[in-house]
Amino acid sequence: MRLFDTYSRGLVELPPLPGPIRMYFCGPTVYQRIHIGNARPFVLSMWMKRWLEQSGYDVRLAENITDINDKIYRAAPGASAELAAAASRWYVEDTDLLGLGRPDHEPKATETIPEIVELIGKLVDGGLAYPAGGDVYFRVAAFPEYGRLSGREGDHKALHNPSEEAEREELKQDPRDFALWKAHKEGEDTVWESPWGPGRPGWHIECSAMAEKFLGPVFEIHGGGNDLVFPHHENELAQSRGAGSEFARIWMHNGMLELTGEKMSKSLGNIVPLRDAVEEWGRETILLFFLTAHWRKPIHLSDAVLAQARAQAETFRNYFVGLEHEPEEPERDELARVLDDDFNTPDALALFHDWRTRGRTASLLWGLALFGLGSLAEAASAPADLVALAEKRSKARASRDFDEADRLRGAIEEQGWEVRDVADGFELVPK
Repeated sequence: MRLFDTYSRGLVELPPLPGPIRMYFCGPTVYQRIHIGNARPFVLSMWMKRWLEQSGYDVRLAENITDINDKIYRAAPGASAELAAAASRWYVEDTDLLGLGRPDHEPKATETIPEIVELIGKLVDGGLAYPAGGDVYFRVAAFPEYGRLSGREGDHKALHNPSEEAEREELKQDPRDFALWKAHKEGEDTVWESPWGPGRPGWHIECSAMAEKFLGPVFEIHGGGNDLVFPHHENELAQSRGAGSEFARIWMHNGMLELTGEKMSKSLGNIVPLRDAVEEWGRETILLFFLTAHWRKPIHLSDAVLAQARAQAETFRNYFVGLEHEPEEPERDELARVLDDDFNTPDALALFHDWRTRGRTASLLWGLALFGLGSLAEAASAPADLVALAEKRSKARASRDFDEADRLRGAIEEQGWEVRDVADGFELVPK
């Protein structure tokens, strides 16, 4: 299998079977319910884990939860710990709705403070970081590779202020330097001791420490949204390699989710909470929506696009209604051909439709289940009250009372089901 690597700007082969393949994906900063765009790296990481395991690899996935951050302090002054704990639970609850399982490790920054302090100490001892006024800053000038991941090397202005968090610029030796440790400030209700005084870690050092704690000093894949390339991942790479670790060998950056051409974000206020999207459209629709775009490309969200995804889900579901088939071997090589070439999910989805058209039921069952869509093949039993409504409708049609039949059809559809007339009566199919 080969994947596009942001660092080398090309496709890179994964190690031969059985690996291991160790993956670290950046999870959310938890201060409110996640939106559907936040779910894309989670979905990608779980799909990658499933496919690599299906291919015979030994896979370990770590996906962090950032529960120390300026955004959390701003959202809940004096109560950030309580908010972070609650929002961490919300994140797990909401991503559980997708039915893809969980990563092997889901570390929190608050649980990794000793490792963070140790890593900062290595950088200070090695001359790549310096204390200043209770803070500790990474010395960018001592790391010539800085900017290589984002393609900004040599452009000092493009590397200024390399953090999304507030930092004390007057303490820096170079505008490109960034905080590893921050002195405690009034109003911050969480604080830890360190050799440089009480405070808390900067955003970037958290992921470096968590990745190494659970995956070791070198691992195969680091993932996250492409909005993290700079500064977050650039800083992670500098910290970890500056401390002597090889760190990630392949950098996967997924495209952003966009509404009418604009990136979805909490700061812009144009978010669609994942929980609301699943409740309105259904889990299968959301997963099929993510399948439609290559992971490196932006994915555009609208009601029309989600309606198309729901229609595809119904097409697959309808295929299995009342289906009887002889078992056959899944066409695994066909799916491997598209997924092993930079994990091309749009081509995988096209293959599923081809399998449906050709009646390759075992292949379709296997492929859909791989992406968490096996429920589309499950026979759904309509509640007894809906069956009674459908029977009344059949009687109304038989007596040519079509107005009553239409009213009953509408009542059935309001409850999320569709009634279909067939030769021997009717069928009830989930919408």
